[in-house]
Amino acid sequence: MNIQIFGRNKCFDTKKAQRYFKERRIKFQMIDLPRFGMSPREFEIVKQAVGLENLIDPKAPDADLLKYMVSDADRIERLLEYPDNIRTPIVRNGKQATVGYCPDVWKTWE
Repeated sequence: MNIQIFGRNKCFDTKKAQRYFKERRIKFQMIDLPRFGMSPREFEIVKQAVGLENLIDPKAPDADLLKYMVSDADRIERLLEYPDNIRTPIVRNGKQATVGYCPDVWKTWE
Protein backbone atom coordinates (compact mmCIF):
# COMPACT_ATOMS: atom_id res chain seq x y z
CA MET A 1 0.00 0.00 0.00
CA ASN A 2 1.40 3.37 -1.06
CA ILE A 3 -0.72 6.08 0.60
CA GLN A 4 -0.47 9.76 -0.24
CA ILE A 5 -2.45 12.37 1.66
CA PHE A 6 -2.88 15.72 -0.07
CA GLY A 7 -4.13 18.22 2.48
CA ARG A 8 -3.74 21.44 4.38
CA ASN A 9 -1.92 21.72 7.70
CA LYS A 10 -4.89 23.51 9.31
CA CYS A 11 -7.58 21.19 7.89
CA PHE A 12 -9.35 19.17 10.59
CA ASP A 13 -10.26 16.31 8.21
CA THR A 14 -6.66 16.11 6.98
CA LYS A 15 -5.48 15.68 10.57
CA LYS A 16 -8.13 12.98 11.13
CA ALA A 17 -6.94 11.15 7.99
CA GLN A 18 -3.33 11.27 9.18
CA ARG A 19 -4.38 9.96 12.60
CA TYR A 20 -6.36 7.13 10.96
CA PHE A 21 -3.27 5.82 9.15
CA LYS A 22 -0.89 6.45 12.08
CA GLU A 23 -3.12 4.45 14.45
CA ARG A 24 -2.99 1.50 12.04
CA ARG A 25 0.77 1.88 11.52
CA ILE A 26 0.29 2.40 7.80
CA LYS A 27 3.01 4.52 6.25
CA PHE A 28 1.86 7.51 4.23
CA GLN A 29 3.32 10.51 2.48
CA MET A 30 1.81 13.87 3.45
CA ILE A 31 1.79 16.56 0.77
CA ASP A 32 0.93 20.13 1.75
CA LEU A 33 -1.48 20.93 -1.08
CA PRO A 34 -1.37 24.77 -0.93
CA ARG A 35 2.44 24.70 -0.87
CA PHE A 36 3.26 21.96 -3.38
CA GLY A 37 0.03 21.41 -5.32
CA MET A 38 -0.51 18.30 -7.45
CA SER A 39 1.11 17.25 -10.67
CA PRO A 40 -1.22 17.07 -13.68
CA ARG A 41 -0.82 13.27 -13.72
CA GLU A 42 -1.70 12.92 -10.02
CA PHE A 43 -4.67 15.20 -10.52
CA GLU A 44 -5.90 13.14 -13.48
CA ILE A 45 -5.73 9.88 -11.50
CA VAL A 46 -7.68 11.41 -8.62
CA LYS A 47 -10.19 13.01 -11.00
CA GLN A 48 -10.86 9.66 -12.65
CA ALA A 49 -11.42 8.03 -9.25
CA VAL A 50 -13.70 10.66 -7.66
CA GLY A 51 -14.92 12.99 -10.43
CA LEU A 52 -14.09 16.62 -11.08
CA GLU A 53 -17.09 18.08 -9.20
CA ASN A 54 -16.05 16.32 -5.97
CA LEU A 55 -12.62 17.94 -6.13
CA ILE A 56 -13.96 21.50 -5.98
CA ASP A 57 -14.13 22.83 -2.43
CA PRO A 58 -17.50 24.59 -2.03
CA LYS A 59 -15.94 26.88 0.62
CA ALA A 60 -13.05 27.91 -1.64
CA PRO A 61 -12.58 31.52 -2.72
CA ASP A 62 -13.11 30.63 -6.40
CA ALA A 63 -15.89 28.03 -5.93
CA ASP A 64 -18.53 30.15 -7.68
CA LEU A 65 -16.18 30.96 -10.54
CA LEU A 66 -15.30 27.29 -11.01
CA LYS A 67 -18.98 26.34 -10.97
CA TYR A 68 -19.73 28.60 -13.94
CA MET A 69 -16.68 27.84 -16.08
CA VAL A 70 -17.77 26.32 -19.36
CA SER A 71 -15.10 23.71 -20.01
CA ASP A 72 -13.61 21.09 -17.71
CA ALA A 73 -10.19 21.90 -19.14
CA ASP A 74 -10.49 25.48 -17.80
CA ARG A 75 -11.59 24.17 -14.39
CA ILE A 76 -8.69 21.72 -14.24
CA GLU A 77 -6.21 24.43 -15.23
CA ARG A 78 -7.61 26.73 -12.50
CA LEU A 79 -7.49 24.00 -9.84
CA LEU A 80 -3.90 23.10 -10.71
CA GLU A 81 -2.89 26.76 -10.68
CA TYR A 82 -4.74 27.53 -7.40
CA PRO A 83 -4.76 24.34 -5.28
CA ASP A 84 -6.52 26.22 -2.45
CA ASN A 85 -9.72 25.51 -4.40
CA ILE A 86 -9.31 21.73 -4.07
CA ARG A 87 -11.28 19.95 -1.34
CA THR A 88 -9.13 18.13 1.23
CA PRO A 89 -7.98 15.65 2.27
CA ILE A 90 -7.36 13.70 -0.89
CA VAL A 91 -6.14 10.24 0.03
CA ARG A 92 -4.61 8.30 -2.82
CA ASN A 93 -3.61 4.65 -3.03
CA GLY A 94 -2.33 3.99 -6.54
CA LYS A 95 -5.28 4.50 -8.89
CA GLN A 96 -7.78 4.58 -6.01
CA ALA A 97 -8.59 7.86 -4.31
CA THR A 98 -11.02 9.51 -1.93
CA VAL A 99 -11.89 13.11 -1.14
CA GLY A 100 -12.76 13.98 2.43
CA TYR A 101 -12.65 11.75 5.49
CA CYS A 102 -13.62 8.24 4.25
CA PRO A 103 -12.46 5.56 6.73
CA ASP A 104 -14.99 3.03 5.38
CA VAL A 105 -13.29 3.12 1.98
CA TRP A 106 -9.79 3.08 3.46
CA LYS A 107 -10.58 -0.11 5.38
CA THR A 108 -11.07 -1.92 2.06
CA TRP A 109 -7.53 -0.91 1.04
CA GLU A 110 -5.87 -2.67 4.00
